[in-house]
Amino acid sequence: MTTLTEIWPPFGLTLTTPRLTLRPVLDADIPAAVAAARSGVHEPGKSPFSTPWAELPDDELAPNMAQWYWRCRAGFTPDSWTLLLGVWHNDDFLGVQDIGAKNFKTLKTVCTGSWLKQSAQGQGLGKEMRAAVVSYAFDYLKAEVAESEAAVWNKQSLGVSLSLGYELNGLVRDGWGDKVEEVQRVRLTPETFIRPNWTLKVLGHEGLANYLGL
Repeated sequence: MTTLTEIWPPFGLTLTTPRLTLRPVLDADIPAAVAAARSGVHEPGKSPFSTPWAELPDDELAPNMAQWYWRCRAGFTPDSWTLLLGVWHNDDFLGVQDIGAKNFKTLKTVCTGSWLKQSAQGQGLGKEMRAAVVSYAFDYLKAEVAESEAAVWNKQSLGVSLSLGYELNGLVRDGWGDKVEEVQRVRLTPETFIRPNWTLKVLGHEGLANYLGL
């Protein structure tokens, strides 16, 4: 019988760190993702996201999240893709780490974003999951640049970036929801990457690489 991973190779990827497992969010995982988001992601009125999705009422949050996961899958092509990886500690869904690219074959550049439920914050897990996808991008996808950004007041996110070796890459003024934010862009290369003291374990890379034409 043909498996779902054979039909859709991105589903086969699994990244494992000392404390975490990162794997694509399946439909069966969406209820756990919604529950994690409903438990709280940030302080009320202090959204760290360009779209304040985590502030939606519960009855809007769930379908909004499901639509986002489906939209990213539907728009996933070798030229433009966003891979949403659920972050698990044992059987506990903690959040999502994403990695994406446009015109990757030419630019060799990825971008990342993430969220963690509040009860999982402050334990170094954000750094661990970012290090996982950056390690995967550089060592397996052969990316040459990894980019990210955060509001200038988001010291936690920027602290993670700087601790991994990202360099400041300019300020932009952007509209986030109905607010204007000063946004700090950051940039990382294999040469500046401050690697963790652990080795990433990867399963399912070959199928994804073949799908991306790498």
